[in-house]
Amino acid sequence: MMLGITQKNKDGWVVLELSGEIDMATGPQLRQTIVHRVQDGDNKIILDLSGVDFVDSTGLGVLIGGLKRTRSHGGDLQCVGLTEPLKEMFKLTGLDAVLSTEGSKEGFHD
Repeated sequence: MMLGITQKNKDGWVVLELSGEIDMATGPQLRQTIVHRVQDGDNKIILDLSGVDFVDSTGLGVLIGGLKRTRSHGGDLQCVGLTEPLKEMFKLTGLDAVLSTEGSKEGFHD
């Protein structure tokens, strides 16, 4: 499965709208996108996961790595649009305690 990534800017944040799966095959693509955005000075990133069907352990690692990268550059990474299965996975893994998942891409907070 491919990972679709559409980039938009909103109020100083980069919104990455994702579709497909974040797994061992597609995780490196998302990681590189986040790295390039931060290198370009965009350290506030929102990941819209409303189009994501599946996230495996590699994908979770990419999310955590993205959070660390943005925060180490004075920014933040937030996830919005989580489906119920993704909310449950974030809760089970404890990721919901370290990664902001509240709001939507229209109503995010900083």
